Amino acid sequence: MAPSRWATPLDAIFLMGETPETLMHVGSLLHLRYPEGEDDTWLRHFVADLRASPVEAPWNLRLQTRRLLRQPVHRWVEDDGFDIDYHVRHSALPASGGERELGVLVSRLHSNQVDFRRPPWELHVIEGVAPRRFAVYMKIHHSLVDGFTGNRILQRGLTEDPDDRTHAHFLALTRPHREDSPPREPVGDAVSVLRSLSSAVSSVPSVVSTLVDTELRRGQSSGRAVTSYQAPMSVLNGRTGRARRFATQQYDIERLRAVARARHATLNDVLMAVCSGGLRRFLSGLDELPDRPLVAFVPVNVRARDSDGGGNYVGATLVSLATDIEDPVARLTAVTASSRAAKARMRGMTGDAVIAYSAGLLAPAAVQAARALVGLPLPLPLTLNVCISNVPGPTKPLYWRGARLEATYPVSIPTHSMVLNITAQSYAGTLNIGFIGDRDALPHLQRLAVYSGEALTELEAAVGTG
Repeated sequence: MAPSRWATPLDAIFLMGETPETLMHVGSLLHLRYPEGEDDTWLRHFVADLRASPVEAPWNLRLQTRRLLRQPVHRWVEDDGFDIDYHVRHSALPASGGERELGVLVSRLHSNQVDFRRPPWELHVIEGVAPRRFAVYMKIHHSLVDGFTGNRILQRGLTEDPDDRTHAHFLALTRPHREDSPPREPVGDAVSVLRSLSSAVSSVPSVVSTLVDTELRRGQSSGRAVTSYQAPMSVLNGRTGRARRFATQQYDIERLRAVARARHATLNDVLMAVCSGGLRRFLSGLDELPDRPLVAFVPVNVRARDSDGGGNYVGATLVSLATDIEDPVARLTAVTASSRAAKARMRGMTGDAVIAYSAGLLAPAAVQAARALVGLPLPLPLTLNVCISNVPGPTKPLYWRGARLEATYPVSIPTHSMVLNITAQSYAGTLNIGFIGDRDALPHLQRLAVYSGEALTELEAAVGTG
């Protein structure tokens, strides 16, 4: 019997944000190579075996919604009519298909809402990507699991042994239950969110003073922590429709680390500087580059490193991308300074305090998104322009029933007032980036992926690591 659980306050936020235009599901695109000695019939057997797998929580949980004092109250319960054939699907690209056709298919699949009458996830096994290669695209509603949790569960369904053909599929693996986790009360969405924020702030008074101090520094240079109203208006801040565009980029992670060592920066600093260089060129080509630096919304995982995840437990901060600076080294220096200042604000905070601080910092952005949701114009100035996230992944090659995982690309969430999301995931010596954006607002999104690759080459040449 699958355990039921009440939706958390952050779960409720993603449920409240779900509309036909703002789809609150996250995804992952996996590239895999057939096991040695296997032909195309192997994939059909793989799909059949996957469909025959036992299914454990959270994959067999559907949303049960009731009303309490006129507010929706959500609970995750076992789906008694669970239909594995609905969730696990086998597709194929057109003959002579390839990366472009795969990107088109993933863009279309990510543009469709999940079905909340069932557990809110789908898995598509896609053949015809290249000789002896196939792909798996999976999407999960963010209220069921966040990206950190989903990746941890998926990784546990893979193995480092290429000869292991019996390792349980991730669908059959349960997440260890925390006995010390207190049961949640069945309260409405708004009450739940406000109660969580109030509890965290009242237990950590320093959060309030930190927010006040941050706002008092509004308008100062990128060497200071970015505040709530520093982002310029840009083409990245319009309304989003339902249709998506998806593009990918892959780097050897040692290239970014070499630049980081040379400039006393972090890997994340270099990633943001590379994305900044790509955005600067991409927006210049559209004649849409703002005079002031773009501001990135950067999610922060606040779980312990050995956590298996569960629900949503993620904070966030703001970092200047210094897109107004032409020189790549000076741009990296400015991004690094802004990132350090943002981290200093949260140093020493508990997980709940980080979430409370994040909520206060991003509250104006939430109001802006809500205005866009009902068709009102965005107030100026803005709080953020783009999301850039980095999810740590496995450091060694993994195998799924003998098929080698070659790359894993995140597919995340664009929203009203933030029509582009850039998410990276490390894997076995590579950094794999998924660019997902609104189809109408961001034409030729693949160019941004290409320009970001060229931005790393330019940065390497400037610091002498290329």
